Amino acid sequence: MKVLRYEDSGRTAYGVLNEGDGEIRETGGPPFQGVRFTGSRCRLSEVRLLAPVVPSKIVAVGLNYKDHAREMGKKIPEEPLIFLKAPSALNHPGGDVVYPRASQRVDHEAELAVVIGKTAKNVGEREAPSVILGYTCINDVTARDLQAKDGLYARAKGFDTFAPLGPWIETEIDPAALRVRCLVNGEARQDGNTREMGASVYRLVEFVSHIMTLFPGDVIATGTPPGVGSVKAGDIMTVEVEGIGALTNRVVAP
Repeated sequence: MKVLRYEDSGRTAYGVLNEGDGEIRETGGPPFQGVRFTGSRCRLSEVRLLAPVVPSKIVAVGLNYKDHAREMGKKIPEEPLIFLKAPSALNHPGGDVVYPRASQRVDHEAELAVVIGKTAKNVGEREAPSVILGYTCINDVTARDLQAKDGLYARAKGFDTFAPLGPWIETEIDPAALRVRCLVNGEARQDGNTREMGASVYRLVEFVSHIMTLFPGDVIATGTPPGVGSVKAGDIMTVEVEGIGALTNRVVAP
């Protein structure tokens, strides 16, 4: 099931997409308590897609793909390396990513995102599937020069527009072996698979939930495969995750 959030004639709504014919069946609200259809229908081509959830926090994972750690010249962490990406960085499918004046190098980072469906605290790895609503795409956009300068992640990854999320939540896939790609202007830059992650999706849910309570709509960005690279104003970035779809955003000047 593909669950999405959209704007239709100035009104925000949730719905379920029939990808075969592009029809959206509106639901009575967020899907965390189950899907209840209102009877209203519209077409995907007639609405503006929004980020499928509005998270209270975006928990991101660094260096979770071994080859990416190597390309960054970093050691592979013994435990998941997590950081928080500002909720105000949230961006929509098709939204512009604004190149900040403070940076001279901005990079794309294609990732699988986990969307939490139930309040989760101290969840075990085996229990993790029961608190996950589904999966979507995220681009962990990063001001790479500021990351190197600060030695920290908050500023480099926290600029407004730096967390495009979408296009929808897929609730019926297995995250263990999904292809993750990033294309820039149609050219493949990143091409990996979630089976190459150091910590699995379920291990990440366990690890994070033992540190902080996860709430419905919260997002865990599971790390990026190798091939990260810089973008410039005018570039079109597309994150593709197998079984989910494509998330496309344009980079614009400040």
